[in-house]
Amino acid sequence: MAKVASSSIGLHRPKPFHFRPNQTLHSVKPFNYQLNNLQKYQRIYCQTEPKTGDCCQPSSDPYESAVKEKSSIEPGAGAESSKAEVSPPSTGPEYPTRDFNRRVALVSVTAALGLFSSQRLDLGVSLKDITAAALPYEEALSNGKPTVVEFYADWCEVCRELAPDVYKVEQQYKDRVNFVMLNVDNTKWEQELDEFGVEGIPHFAFLDKDGNEEGNVVGRLPKQYLLENVDALAEGKESIPYSRAVGQYTSAESRKVHQISDPRSHG
Repeated sequence: MAKVASSSIGLHRPKPFHFRPNQTLHSVKPFNYQLNNLQKYQRIYCQTEPKTGDCCQPSSDPYESAVKEKSSIEPGAGAESSKAEVSPPSTGPEYPTRDFNRRVALVSVTAALGLFSSQRLDLGVSLKDITAAALPYEEALSNGKPTVVEFYADWCEVCRELAPDVYKVEQQYKDRVNFVMLNVDNTKWEQELDEFGVEGIPHFAFLDKDGNEEGNVVGRLPKQYLLENVDALAEGKESIPYSRAVGQYTSAESRKVHQISDPRSHG
């Protein structure tokens, strides 16, 4: 028959295990981690949809709230709809469509072509074009109309620069005013050069319908000078606004090197 040790050291009796509410076990941690994540999702969901029930109300039992949230999220279509509710698609900035870009490009090309055409028209007018359309000097003095006489030279830079402006004014008043071009290199016009006192070119002489000089302008001047003087002649006024005006001009003395003799030409 076995003997029972009377000493307390030899007898080891296991103590019963009692789970305490404030005691944290390693095996409980995973569940608490999932519970915290579910509570965090619960807060995000309530902020996104504030009118979806009582999810935002604090629950007396965390475990019951976790089970309720976990059961409400099902895999598949349910989860996709929940994600759509949580993060609705945001609309970004509207970009121009291809049709809009095409219209802008068309308008730009049209404007560029119009600007190029207008510049090409101005640059395309030369002294030869104006001379070809000019009236012979003798005919201009005998047809009873006022006359504008321009003394010029082909090598004159200022004359070439003013050619587009002269052409525009001529086209505007050609039915009421004569326009005559006299080339200073032509020895035929030596008498007229002395008569009108031409020292610089271009030299514009303005004659009334009887051939009397009303005034003259010399050199590079604003287009308004020529326009207003021609308009005064066309209207038959007693005087012109600019009877004596001088701008930058080319000296007529240079014509001695470029003299030509062509009695048949009126230019």
